[in-house]
Amino acid sequence: MSERENRRCKVGLFGIGLDTYWGQFPGLRERLLGYQARIYDVISSDACEVRDAGLVDSPEKARAAAEFLKREDIDLLFLFVATYALSSTVLPVLQKTKVPLVILNLQPVAAIDYESFNALRDRGTMTGEWLAHCQACSVPEIANVCNLAGIGYDFVTGWLDDPEAQAAIREWAKAARIVRAMRESRVGILGHYYGGMLDVYTDLTRQQAVFGTHFEILEMCEIKSLRDAIGEDDVARKIREFSASFEVSPECSAFEIERAARTSCALDALTRKHRLGALAYYYEGSPGNDYENIVTSVIAGNSLLTAKGIPVAGECEVKNAQAMKIMSLAGAGGSFSEFYAMDFPADLILLGHDGPAHAAIAEGPVALVPLPVYHGKPGEGLSIQMRVKEGPVTLLSVIDRGAGGIAFLVAEGETVSGPTLQIGNTNSRYRFSLGAKAFIEAWSRAGPSHHCAVGTGHIASLLGKVASILGIDCLRIC
Repeated sequence: MSERENRRCKVGLFGIGLDTYWGQFPGLRERLLGYQARIYDVISSDACEVRDAGLVDSPEKARAAAEFLKREDIDLLFLFVATYALSSTVLPVLQKTKVPLVILNLQPVAAIDYESFNALRDRGTMTGEWLAHCQACSVPEIANVCNLAGIGYDFVTGWLDDPEAQAAIREWAKAARIVRAMRESRVGILGHYYGGMLDVYTDLTRQQAVFGTHFEILEMCEIKSLRDAIGEDDVARKIREFSASFEVSPECSAFEIERAARTSCALDALTRKHRLGALAYYYEGSPGNDYENIVTSVIAGNSLLTAKGIPVAGECEVKNAQAMKIMSLAGAGGSFSEFYAMDFPADLILLGHDGPAHAAIAEGPVALVPLPVYHGKPGEGLSIQMRVKEGPVTLLSVIDRGAGGIAFLVAEGETVSGPTLQIGNTNSRYRFSLGAKAFIEAWSRAGPSHHCAVGTGHIASLLGKVASILGIDCLRIC
């Protein structure tokens, strides 16, 4: 991951109340500020910096808060409904900041202690106590005004110590961090599309418009020049890295290992030179050309880059490079994959792919093995063979729907034990709650390319929040 991508995102926070209350109910304002401080602590993390605009209780303070948050260049805004407040204290902030909004409808406790509340003798004190718990009162009003103003929003509803609510808040902050990193990322495109694979083609302008990602068009002659300049010491260090990272098959010839190591060094140099956060590649050319020597020796180096947070997608599948990057930023890995076969008696699907794989999600060691032929591609060389860890997984496809825009397609399932194909590829056995037949039809009907990114863990909820911040659809196959 580049230094730019590593920057923490900025998350805004402001609470709302009504200034009329403070003189009527002593201590209420201070109590609400204490609630807001607890929310601040939940949001704050290594990934996010919180910009707190305080408790807004009048239109004048709303304008001041709006100016502050606008200057801070926030990526996401949390609005804490501390008590009943006028929507006129909300709209100016939202109109000025123009960032995705999450409304926090959080009571101090799960339920009012009715017995203690009703034991209060002073009705003024009782009203003040109620106002400290009436967060839900303003929520419809705020939603109504947002709807009329054309401002999008999401909710987190619960109470301050509600584990589900706290998890959702942290997930929103993480989603903002992913979106910020995608906007800071640079994707290299090396070579060209696999000819005739129409589903992988995409509009780069549309991709940049949605994700903010910069696309760097690279030339094969540049990587050849970098490769020609690699010294023997660098090659030797890379071979040692192969040995440390892979279970190198004794069938791998010294010639192929040296060839792959030299190319891996050139790929490292290319990513450094262009500050790449991801890469999509493919090349054929005429048989025996110098570039063929490079492109048939990239898999080991590309797998190392993928494991380091610089995912590489073969067949120049830019959309899948984006999906793999999102999965990587989510901490789920993100391996290049496609549907391999269906096992109807076991009611599961095999997914895998040749080319780059993510070692962090491997079950056991990652093997480096020789291949006498790359299926559907020129040449021969080394490849990666591994299985994805058994347990929960998430599939992500970035779909280009043409006039329908970019969308996410997401599914949660699990990898299970059993036989796989030992053909020098990554492949595993996947089970989905819909069953194999219904799943493959539902997934395909959504219109993805035949590639997807596979990551460990169930993170559909997080990916849905990323899509919401980006302003795109998230289609989920359950």
